[in-house]
Amino acid sequence: MISINDVLKKSFLSGFESSDISTTTLIMVLALTGLIAVYIFFLYRVMTRKTFYSKTFNISLVGVAVITAAIIVTIQSSLVVSLGMVGALSIIRFRTAIKEPLDLMYLFWSISTGIICGAGLGKFAVVLAGAMTVLIVVLDKLPVSKSPKILIINSASTENEKEIFETVKKYSRYANVKARNITQKSVDYTFEIRTAKDSELLSEIRKLSDITSVSLLSHDGEATF
Repeated sequence: MISINDVLKKSFLSGFESSDISTTTLIMVLALTGLIAVYIFFLYRVMTRKTFYSKTFNISLVGVAVITAAIIVTIQSSLVVSLGMVGALSIIRFRTAIKEPLDLMYLFWSISTGIICGAGLGKFAVVLAGAMTVLIVVLDKLPVSKSPKILIINSASTENEKEIFETVKKYSRYANVKARNITQKSVDYTFEIRTAKDSELLSEIRKLSDITSVSLLSHDGEATF
């Protein structure tokens, strides 16, 4: 007669038994993961607009996806291995700061692809890749407000301040004085402006009296409203 303790003991021990995963299954999982990860690689390469494109980070997206898939497959094979894997991964600390939000999105996408494919749900990973592509491309094409430009004017006197302000407002849809620095020999004006007539504005200001230099700066930062 089998007691309840024997049943519980047998059930508990059965959880530590390893289940065989065929080599063919493993190869198929890693191959599908690799294909989707390579697709992420090319999409990141095409869509990124950073001044310094990091090829090493892009390659790591592929590697992370494949490694994650292998870990998920391994965890499914044995409870003991899964517990050991959790303990081993818990001591790892990633100290590399990711400053670009989109980089974090691509990294999370890569990890998610590895998890989904490793769990045997490859079709969901393919659907996710298609959905992410559509979202990224559509949102990237949406028009956004351009960041204001910074106009820096250096004048040898303060007598032409009124003419400077009138000229800036004439060629700008929006103009705001951010700073005014006065020394014994010169005055520096810093404006935040929105204009589509860069050349005309610079040429007109340069013609004013006592103007020693004029600079117009633009950047790719976020626009404020």
